[in-house]
Amino acid sequence: METTLRGVGVSHGVAIGEVRHMGTAVLEPPAKQIPAEDAGREQGRARQAVEAVAADLMARGNLAGGEAQAVLEAQAMMAQDPELMADVERRIAVGSTAERAVYDAFASYRELLAGAGEYLAGRVADLDDVRNRIVARLLGVPMPGVPDSERPFVLVARDLAPADTALLDPSLVLGFVTEEGGPTSHSAILARALGVPAVVALPGAGELGEGTVVAVDGSTGEVFVEPSEESRERLESAAAERRAALAASTGPGATADGHKVPLLANVGGPGDVPAAVEAGAEGVGLFRTEFLFLEDGSRAPSEEKQTAVYREVLEAFPEGRVVVRVLDAGADKPLGFLTPSDEPNPALGVRGLRSLLDHPDVLRAQLSALAAAADGLPVYLEVMAPMVADRADARAFAEACREAGLRAKFGAMVEIPSAALRARSILQEVEFLSLGTNDLAQYTFAADRQVGAVSRYQDPWQPALLDLVALAAEAAGAEGKSCGVCGEAASDPLLACVLTGLGVTSLSMGAASIPYVRATLAKHTLAQCERAASAARAADSAEEARAAAQAVLSGE
Repeated sequence: METTLRGVGVSHGVAIGEVRHMGTAVLEPPAKQIPAEDAGREQGRARQAVEAVAADLMARGNLAGGEAQAVLEAQAMMAQDPELMADVERRIAVGSTAERAVYDAFASYRELLAGAGEYLAGRVADLDDVRNRIVARLLGVPMPGVPDSERPFVLVARDLAPADTALLDPSLVLGFVTEEGGPTSHSAILARALGVPAVVALPGAGELGEGTVVAVDGSTGEVFVEPSEESRERLESAAAERRAALAASTGPGATADGHKVPLLANVGGPGDVPAAVEAGAEGVGLFRTEFLFLEDGSRAPSEEKQTAVYREVLEAFPEGRVVVRVLDAGADKPLGFLTPSDEPNPALGVRGLRSLLDHPDVLRAQLSALAAAADGLPVYLEVMAPMVADRADARAFAEACREAGLRAKFGAMVEIPSAALRARSILQEVEFLSLGTNDLAQYTFAADRQVGAVSRYQDPWQPALLDLVALAAEAAGAEGKSCGVCGEAASDPLLACVLTGLGVTSLSMGAASIPYVRATLAKHTLAQCERAASAARAADSAEEARAAAQAVLSGE
């Protein structure tokens, strides 16, 4: 009999197939003592396993490219952490085997992360994956990962490690469902980049039987277990209609009555550019430059290297708009040479612009590299600062840009509620705003974007979040300046209409989402978008807000 489960849809499309569960490594090796004379050999085994796993993660990142590469390189850095390795060797010296020492050292570090604030607690799943890979190698058992199958399937897991998600084969993995995660988790972001339908934060996902047929709707978050023939036909028909609408929709983003809404792409580097161009992106709304800095967490890349990478992205969009976010380090993206290592809660500490203002040489070098990269190119360069809290922050950033001789528009990201509340004041110092809805939701609701247990607060349909978006957009309109959205909220086609109705002037998202958003915007007038936005803001929950907007836009 058909049953329906509901999670959080994070990647559009429909997948129908049999369940296959993610394979796991043996997690806990036996505890046994080794003779003192074997310690050196065991330490050597541990070092070799760590280096092999780090190299494998780096290789997977090189194959995947884009955002996935940065995530996997960060995992490789976890594996090679010198303090962790020193702890492993100390445990071996007092009698542990290599595999048990790795297991116990990572367990200790795991406790530190779990108690170090919600941002770092969100990295626990990544740390567990690194541990499992090292232990599996030492034990000689299969690595955790995607199961072998000759037939396409729906992948089900407690959570998906970036190393697994990055190299999923869309021809084999029809879609995936996870018990944990949220709309802005690594798995969700990478699923959208791959164009694989996905549902996360689905209670009881792990209890789905191996081989059970499920239908996954990545737009609504519904998972139909043993779907009826009628449900299959309805879902496949809906998917076919979406594909037809996508094929028919081309050109710049606009509402049905011609109100222009530029559709831009979020990129992490040159590797993401081809997909953005193919999707018809009108430029880049968020160039995440931190991925370049994460390649070697011990020092900043040279100004020459930065210039070359930036120029490659800028050259891809002649006459287009490219919005570059300066280095956003700290919290879940720590850099040894830049960010403090002993903060009790890094998410609320020295991160983003705060970190750059503490290290003006790093900011100056990046701004100079951007100036050199844009020199002579017919591109509309805009540069923005992350984690702007008030006018003083905005002024300090604008002054740094001018001192570096940067000929571009200077902007501020609205990720902190104070920036939305005082947007008009901030706009006295900068020329545009860009809403990072992922962090804005996190700070508004005190809910970590990586923790599945609080994912309902990360829902971008939350009316309180829409209120803050409206405040920022209204302030920008009053000042005659622009206010875009570059957070994951922009990738939801229905929500894109609401954001347009709130006064947002551009939308930036993963390349795979651009056709969906373009097609949906083209169906509705600006007045309809405005009515949908008002209806959503009048609701008391995310679910009610979505339903209210849907009712307006469907004419119900």
